[in-house]
Amino acid sequence: MCGRYALGLQCAEIRALPGYPNLEVSEWVNEDNFVPRYNIAPNSQAPVIRRRNTSSPDLQMQTMQWGIPHGKVHAKSQQAINARSENIMEGVGMWNKYRVRNRCVVVSQGYYEWQTKGKDKLPHFTKHADGKLMLMAGLYHVSDETIPTCVFAIITASASKSLSWLHDRQPVILTSHTDITEWLDTSSHTWSAELGKLLQPAEGLMCYRVPKEVGKVGAESPAFVQPVAARKDGIEAMFAKQRTKQEGDKESIKRKRAMSPVPSLMQLEAAGKEDETEGKKLKVE
Repeated sequence: MCGRYALGLQCAEIRALPGYPNLEVSEWVNEDNFVPRYNIAPNSQAPVIRRRNTSSPDLQMQTMQWGIPHGKVHAKSQQAINARSENIMEGVGMWNKYRVRNRCVVVSQGYYEWQTKGKDKLPHFTKHADGKLMLMAGLYHVSDETIPTCVFAIITASASKSLSWLHDRQPVILTSHTDITEWLDTSSHTWSAELGKLLQPAEGLMCYRVPKEVGKVGAESPAFVQPVAARKDGIEAMFAKQRTKQEGDKESIKRKRAMSPVPSLMQLEAAGKEDETEGKKLKVE
């Protein structure tokens, strides 16, 4: 599954869609509702890209809430933050209507997943190795209220071979302009086998361990997307501090030696005579 992701860039940079020079969005609806965060959790407001309408190829970015309510009572506990690719391809339940008209891509820098090791759960961050934005396939819903509520879910697939050690699921990531355009094209109002082929796990991603603090909803830091080993309080820093301390100790010893007075020849001779006298006294006694 995907239950947390990052998008801490400023809005102007997000609009530019780094890594996708041919992808243009005409506007950002409800841009003010989005606050850049490195720890986006369900129920947060975050941007997605969708078609302005089904008859126009123009794309727009829109801030929506993460989690599509389902069931008879639309409670927070009944929200779908993920949609399984298998259910979408089969047209199961509510996904059948969303898959033909309400497709989107969710904008992120990368996503978090927790590896289970015994009793520990170790967070990892997965992103594109070249640092470009990660665009995840999604579905959205717009309520029929006077003031519509817009919500979305992220599509997941079985994990790739390279990431199966981390978790058995991962988000569906659209990497090429062609795939993104095809996924967002809802003009036919139909589902096709070609669309189903897009719902595959991506390979060639970079994944590394990150600090456990990211697990707390509401916690926020740019360090959450940095490898633990590279943090100021990480392993690399620990060894660097040890090296610095060792070098400092060596310098301290050198300075003490330099400051200690070197005895002269006369002082050494006098000390020798005192030793002899002391020795004679001991023999007499």
